[in-house]
Amino acid sequence: MKRVKYRNSDYYRSLTHKMILTIILVSITPLILVGSIILYRFHVSYTEKTEAHLQELVLKHKQTIDNFLKEKLGSIRVLAETFCFDEMRDSSFLQDRLDLMQQSFGPVFVDLGVVNSQGLQVAYAGPFRLGEALYFEAEWFKKAVKTRYFISDVFLGLRGLPHFIVAVRDDWMGEPWILRATIDFVAFNDFVKNIRIGETGFAYILNREGKFQTKPFFEVTPKNEPYRDFLEIKEDDLQKVHIVEKNDDSGNKIIYAAAFLKDGDWLLVYQQNHRDAYLDLYRTIILAIAIIVFGSFGIVLAALFLSRRMVYRISMADKEKEMMDKQIIETSKLASVGELAAGIAHEINNPVAIMVEEAGWINDLLEEEEFSKSENLEEFERALKQIKTQGQRCKEITHKLLSFARKTDSRIQETQINDLVKELVALSEQRAKYAKITIHTNLGNNLPITYLAQSEMQQILLNLINNSVDAMEKKGGELTIATYSEGDVIGIKVADNGPGIPEANLSRIFEPFFTTKPVGKGTGLGLSICYGIIQKMGGQIDVESVVGSGTTFHIRLPVKGPPES
Repeated sequence: MKRVKYRNSDYYRSLTHKMILTIILVSITPLILVGSIILYRFHVSYTEKTEAHLQELVLKHKQTIDNFLKEKLGSIRVLAETFCFDEMRDSSFLQDRLDLMQQSFGPVFVDLGVVNSQGLQVAYAGPFRLGEALYFEAEWFKKAVKTRYFISDVFLGLRGLPHFIVAVRDDWMGEPWILRATIDFVAFNDFVKNIRIGETGFAYILNREGKFQTKPFFEVTPKNEPYRDFLEIKEDDLQKVHIVEKNDDSGNKIIYAAAFLKDGDWLLVYQQNHRDAYLDLYRTIILAIAIIVFGSFGIVLAALFLSRRMVYRISMADKEKEMMDKQIIETSKLASVGELAAGIAHEINNPVAIMVEEAGWINDLLEEEEFSKSENLEEFERALKQIKTQGQRCKEITHKLLSFARKTDSRIQETQINDLVKELVALSEQRAKYAKITIHTNLGNNLPITYLAQSEMQQILLNLINNSVDAMEKKGGELTIATYSEGDVIGIKVADNGPGIPEANLSRIFEPFFTTKPVGKGTGLGLSICYGIIQKMGGQIDVESVVGSGTTFHIRLPVKGPPES
């Protein structure tokens, strides 16, 4: 029996695990697949949107900075084309022009200067003492002499402050001369420095050698390789915004967006931490993962709950099936016992009848004269009387066995409950007597006739009587069976004064396989079967018990008429 239970336990455990695994796979797999596909498509779309936004941002500021430089160069060009060298080399005249330009454009123009072909500044207007400054060796002068219009890189120069020059070359008397203007570096730097997005996004400008033309908002570590190579930029892509992602020295992923300025001489670079640029994407990914994780957790919990519930239902169905099988076996046993009882009763009746008949014949013989004066006549008469008494007793026992055998049939029949109780009490009296138990009956008068399966009712009462006898067999006691009627209900009460049932067990006594009897003594099916039969009859059974005082079972059955043909 223990092996069967162990195997059943392994079977249900294995079934539970398989159901849990199946539910989890069937539920979580589509969730992960659909979530991953949607997240991937969102990632692609968001990346394209972010790159398009960066391209638009860089192009917009590229155009703005180029327009700024062209505007300042255009102002100097107009001035150089409007006035000749003789007029421009007058410092007071140059100062008037500077004042007018500062009134129009603000302090963007720091100073003006006129430089001859030998690199000597012949006229100067501005806050510095740069009159007659010599620029013959200056890089910007060498380049400005060779081209019509020129914008220099940012350098320190004679004044020791970062600045850059906008210059226009013209000819006078066959000799070149240059009108130059210094652009305010602070204003230009702030103009570029204010290009900000998010917490880490900022912009700066580099020249061809990779030197900063503006001061970055954050510290930028110089690269060992040229920025054009680092950003994978080709010289022929002057109108394109180049976007590339690289890891910095700390391992952080940085996104760069760059575009050329000033016909390829300068490079506008915008950089931002990848996580900052794609912050909404990262948040969406975290949210999606959290939803998938919590959804999966919910699916696992549901799988555990549903699987265990379903396996519990299956196990209960198996137990009910097993109980029904045992009930069928018990019914078959009762039928077999009934047939055996009928056969035994018939077999016993014949010799008992002969014994009683022979005892009567011997009694007749004793009345004859030759035996009537016998000294042992009284002893003979006592023995014959005892033979008749015991023969009558055997006849009653066989009659009860025959009655029991007839009632193993489960067909619905006309039944008088009191008669059924009397027969069962008669069958149980001998066992009760050996256990020192007295059975009392308190049968109600005029109980109505009802129609039910007598064998089933007999099984119920016999089970309750046997349970009471089992409970009291050690110390003895009293068992009382009472019947009564209330309207269309017949009541049966089976009460004993045995040890009683603990309160903790009262709610479980009708459960299949629950028993408080020693191993091998009970199956735990008796009361469960009784409960099922009474429910099928449309009745109800209740129990009251007090430990040390006894137990009482109350059965209430509806009065039913004959079944339809």
